Amino acid sequence: MKLFVTGATGALGRAAVPHLVAAGHEVRAVARTDAKAAKLRAAGAEPVSVDLFDPDAVRAAVAGCDGVAHLATHIPATRKAMRDSAWEENNRLRTDTTRYLVDAAIAAGASVVVKESITFIYPDRGPDWIDEDVPVSAIGPIVEPTLEGERIIGGFTGDGRRGIVLRFGLFYGPKNPMTVEGLRLARWRASRVTGKAGDYMSSIHTDDAGAAVAAALDAPAGIYNVADDEPLTRRAYLDAFSRAFGLPKLRVTPGWVVKLLAGKAAGVLLASQRVSNRRFRDLTDWTPAYPSAREGWAAVAATEKEKTHA
Repeated sequence: MKLFVTGATGALGRAAVPHLVAAGHEVRAVARTDAKAAKLRAAGAEPVSVDLFDPDAVRAAVAGCDGVAHLATHIPATRKAMRDSAWEENNRLRTDTTRYLVDAAIAAGASVVVKESITFIYPDRGPDWIDEDVPVSAIGPIVEPTLEGERIIGGFTGDGRRGIVLRFGLFYGPKNPMTVEGLRLARWRASRVTGKAGDYMSSIHTDDAGAAVAAALDAPAGIYNVADDEPLTRRAYLDAFSRAFGLPKLRVTPGWVVKLLAGKAAGVLLASQRVSNRRFRDLTDWTPAYPSAREGWAAVAATEKEKTHA
């Protein structure tokens, strides 16, 4: 299959492109700099420069493709997240660009569009499992564009076409902000893990997330959760991070700090969410290589140590 991929050099895209190439797909991927284009070529993809907010440019780039994977995001830093304006580009990627890509995919005769989304839109369910039938509860100017993007993908389905939404848990992995910032904060025994220690958080290693993008190309149309088999409590997640890197016991950051820094975005970051990946596992050949963050963080730490001693 010939695929057009946005966000190919981001945290998710960097992991997805190798899986797509390994599966035998011909990947045409967006790169905004020469350095990123070189990395995509090295990964076996064809880099292209496209303004994702120009519908004509998007249509030209998607022409001749059999499918689209829309993985592009622009998440603002936590210190800026309380300003609605900081989310403008991310919101446009979720709405305007999604609409342009769907229109372009239909014009190209593509059969499948896969779009990333997030599990943070689910309600706080304490220790109860959350599947795709649980109604989302997070609404507002920050989250609504995510739901609008999902609806646009749903509109692609029909006449032999499949629109697929992947709701991902919190990413972690090599070169991920959770790793870099987590190690920096650990110097003061602080952490980016926030909220109540006993509440659940659903995460996913970026390599498992990338593998899910490739597997989704064969899935029936619909919305799927993509998270670890075993979501951990915030305390257990943070302890797994500490053990992996040989750190002392770290503190879970109180929720009030997040409310102060993230403003309206705080609610979606503090909810207890034990998200189930069962539907996606049952309908595809995807299985996470890292069942939980315990195994995942251990693998990340091992990779970092190998780089240090190389």
